[in-house]
Amino acid sequence: MPARIVISADGKKAFESWRLAFASVAPQVSVCSWYDPAYTAGEDDYALVWSPRPDHMERLACMKGIVCTGAGVDHLLAHADFPRHVPLVRMGGEQTARLMADYVLWAVIGLLRDARTWAMQQQQGLWRNNVCSRTSNTTRVGIMGLGHLGAYVAQALAHVGFCVSGWKRTPAELDGVTVWSGVEALPDFLGELDVLVNLLPATPATDGLIDHVLLSHLPKGAGFVNVGRGRHVVQSDLLRALDDGTLCGAVLDVVTPEPLPDDSALWHHPRLTITPHVASEASREVQARYVADVVASLERGEKPALLCDVSRGY
Repeated sequence: MPARIVISADGKKAFESWRLAFASVAPQVSVCSWYDPAYTAGEDDYALVWSPRPDHMERLACMKGIVCTGAGVDHLLAHADFPRHVPLVRMGGEQTARLMADYVLWAVIGLLRDARTWAMQQQQGLWRNNVCSRTSNTTRVGIMGLGHLGAYVAQALAHVGFCVSGWKRTPAELDGVTVWSGVEALPDFLGELDVLVNLLPATPATDGLIDHVLLSHLPKGAGFVNVGRGRHVVQSDLLRALDDGTLCGAVLDVVTPEPLPDDSALWHHPRLTITPHVASEASREVQARYVADVVASLERGEKPALLCDVSRGY
């Protein structure tokens, strides 16, 4: 029996949009809904998931492979009974990486030019010139986390003209980017930045890593962009850093919890921009093409580039 993709991602109502996307870009691929009462599991089935329920785990354990529609898979591996013996592949592809790079570029330039002030002045009907003449080639941007997305973002910013450095736990080289490695190098890495961008993976070691102590290593008045995970940031410490001038501003695409509760202080801080986890979600068609390619790769016995190391949690 040929491989079949069983779709649970985004719930029962989303299946038709997924079906149309696969029909458009990979008509040779057989798809079915996870929620179809007539569905019978097959030994050649692959699952396409985002946030499966606990009662889905038993069926997932029978799959030949699992593809997640997100770049992060920590929410899957947090399930105690998630089937770690089944190959798990994260979402990738050129559009996903390009979208992330475009978002970070927008966020960094917004911090560089103090665009938040312009937006607030417009709301108040104020015409006040807050000229900032700093340019990209004199602005130092640091990327924490140089995985697939982090490396792409770092090189994209370097190509635009920013002075880019990166940090990861283990040594690496990246064209056009100065790479720092190891926990002991983190203060020196942070000490030379105008804007810090977080793209770390979600692991126990990164939970709560970005606190006031870490932010205090930045030069006074630096900017911060979080496109990693909300739980990387101690929110009370972030607000303190914005209030005491440690940070000039911040852009958050990820928060904890999502969505933020109505009474969260993050909503109303004047130096903070929040977006609803939209940084790098590719179109249905692009994601369907990527998933079809991943399944074909697994069927050939190959190892996809974004196959997860479940032993490390990402």
